[in-house]
Amino acid sequence: MEEYVSLGSRGYLMMLALLVLARGADFLSTWVATPNLVLEGNPIAKRLGWRWGLAVNALVCVLLAQWPLAAIVVATASVMVAARNFQSAWLMRSLGEHNYRDWHVERVQETRISVYLLCLAGNTLLTAAVGGAIMLFSEGKLVLLAIGMGIVAYAAAVAFYTLLGIYRLRRSGRLHAPDHHARFS
Repeated sequence: MEEYVSLGSRGYLMMLALLVLARGADFLSTWVATPNLVLEGNPIAKRLGWRWGLAVNALVCVLLAQWPLAAIVVATASVMVAARNFQSAWLMRSLGEHNYRDWHVERVQETRISVYLLCLAGNTLLTAAVGGAIMLFSEGKLVLLAIGMGIVAYAAAVAFYTLLGIYRLRRSGRLHAPDHHARFS
C-alpha cells in the first residue's frame, strides 16, 4: 500500500469508504448511547454538537483518505470507540442520560481512587499492549502497523478522556481529594 493516494483514485475511495463507515459507526453508537450528548466525554465533540460534528468529521474523512496510514489508524480507533459505546448504550438509554451519569458518578464515588485507577490502567495498558504487539510484529506492513497504532490510540483516548472526566468531577466538587484510606465521597 502506498504512503499517499491521489484524490479520486481507487485507493482513495477505499480509504474514504473505510473512514465513513468507521466514523459513522462512532456517530451511530454515540447517538444510541447519548442522543443529547450529555454523556459525551470529548469536550470538543460535545461543543460542536451533531450538525457541526458531522461537518467536521466529513472534512476529516475527505482529507485523511489521502493518507492510508492515518485513515486506518483513525478507522481502527473509531470502530473500537463504537464497540465500547454500544457495550453500555442499552443501559444509558434505559436509565436516561442524566440518570445514567448520576448513577455512574455514584459508583465512582463509592470506589477507592486506587482501585479505580488500577482498573483503568489495566484496561488501557492491556489494550495498548495488544496494539503494541501488532505493531512490533507488523514487519513494516502498513495495514498491520496502522491497526496496531489505532489500537494504541484508542487505549490512549480511553485513558485521557476517563482521567479528564475524573478531573472534572473533582474540580466540580462532586469528588473529594482522597487520602490513602478514604473513598471518593
